[in-house]
Amino acid sequence: MPKLDVSRESDGAGVSGSWPKADLVLCNGSIWCGRDKGVVEAIAVWQGRILATGRSDDIASLIGPGTRVIDLEGRFATPGLNDSHLHLISLGFTMDWVDATPGAAPSLDALLAAIGSRAAKLPTGAWVLARGYDQTKLDVKRHPLREELDRVSPDNPVMLIRTCGHISVSNSLALKLAGIDETSPTPPGGLIEQRDGRLTGLLAENARAPLWAVIPSPNEDDLVAAIERGGKYLLSYGITSCMDAAVGQRGGFGEIAAYHRAKRERRLPVRTWLALLGDPERSIVSKCYEAGLVSGTGDDMLMIGGVKYFLDGSAGGRTAWMTQPYLGDDETTGVQMLPDDELNDLVMDAHAKGYQLICHAIGDAAIEQLITAYERALAAIPDPDRRHRIEHCGFSTAAQHERMIKAGIYPCPQQVFIYDFGDAYVSVLGEERGLSSYPFKTWMDLGFKPATGSDSPVCSPNPFPNLYSMLTRKTWKGTVMDARQRVSIEEALQAYTEFGAFSQKMEKVKGKLIPGQLADIAVFSRNLLNATPEEILDSTQCDLTILGGDIVYDRLGVI
Repeated sequence: MPKLDVSRESDGAGVSGSWPKADLVLCNGSIWCGRDKGVVEAIAVWQGRILATGRSDDIASLIGPGTRVIDLEGRFATPGLNDSHLHLISLGFTMDWVDATPGAAPSLDALLAAIGSRAAKLPTGAWVLARGYDQTKLDVKRHPLREELDRVSPDNPVMLIRTCGHISVSNSLALKLAGIDETSPTPPGGLIEQRDGRLTGLLAENARAPLWAVIPSPNEDDLVAAIERGGKYLLSYGITSCMDAAVGQRGGFGEIAAYHRAKRERRLPVRTWLALLGDPERSIVSKCYEAGLVSGTGDDMLMIGGVKYFLDGSAGGRTAWMTQPYLGDDETTGVQMLPDDELNDLVMDAHAKGYQLICHAIGDAAIEQLITAYERALAAIPDPDRRHRIEHCGFSTAAQHERMIKAGIYPCPQQVFIYDFGDAYVSVLGEERGLSSYPFKTWMDLGFKPATGSDSPVCSPNPFPNLYSMLTRKTWKGTVMDARQRVSIEEALQAYTEFGAFSQKMEKVKGKLIPGQLADIAVFSRNLLNATPEEILDSTQCDLTILGGDIVYDRLGVI
């Protein structure tokens, strides 16, 4: 254990003169400062940044009359967690929707009852919005049907979104409002499902655009409230940083204004890195570029991250684009969202404008398409540290890894997908492809510095199932998804902290508890370094969250 660390490693500044007294001191704890920094007893904070770390007795010299001292009483602390891929605005909104997750609605009858109950409380014609079902976990092992939604909500339009966010099922009234019927053409990169010549209500990917077009758009007040609600929820899990992975999906360019208003009004609870939606017909990139909002613009609290395009859907929903067919008679290989030439042009344009690219690609065919587009852009305009990302990257191959290493392309996965969806992957792809998905240990060993996240509201932002899946590679049912991809708790925490910062090109600013870096700290009820995976999953909580030296969440209410 270091005696006292007051070096300025993060910015290279030297140490001279007398040191100021700390604003905040945490002492008598077990504080994990980073994978290569070890554990200390105490930490001192000054002006929102780490001043020093070391033994409690040594840090005591930095305590002055105005210093707030918190005795951790042996509790465990880490750098604030960084959820490197979620949808903050969507999380805030869906917290008010019908909870269709398996825990709340494990059966079709329960799901329909919840939708019917919400419809009964709303005025006629008001939308019923629900999210979170997974057909592989429902008792009927299929998607709900339009007629079933009609039965429980005949007078209110319904949109029920699958957990992945790429598929929805609607009732007849919603489809009528959207102008979708049996004669509607299927758009490129979309799916309008029919059986025996009739709509089932299921729409996938681009086919859902007409539905979203008739759902009332949120105003700025709604957007700010969603940012605040979702951000406060993240703080309760020790998450102090996140990426909003598709800014512009609900409120267009107005979401940029909403984020800046939330920051001005001190209603932005977490540090947020913004991924700008770039998909054709919905892109906010040109407006952002005209306003000078390119990657790196902003500050430690709110920053423009990069540009995002969707290349495919989800594996569990059978819309991720694969080179080989899914199991089933239809022999589908998923959905290709963008033609090669169009994607190449979009990536080249964003790259030339100076943006980092952070594109959604899950299936191996989509990953191949994206790597090719990235390689083309980097060859035309070299930039060895642009750090273009592949969001999810669930079914990458060894050959693709070699190309990614050479080009400086990084996977940015969500390992909680193994816990929540691993069994679904096996059911739709078979064991050979399903079990080896999201090869986290392989990425670690190759030096990719993979971050992790939740993709919330796809999965809960709760970090403990995520950590559990990294440690065990077990699904919620106990299926082991290739034990060779397990990592240690130190590696898992590194992914949640240091590598999350790296994915945002902010590793010099946050991600470790070392002098000069931001004083973002999470305190947990259990020492994660010596807890069993089951203890982490079932009985660990965040007790205290500190952002920039300020206490922003206190579960026990005693600080």
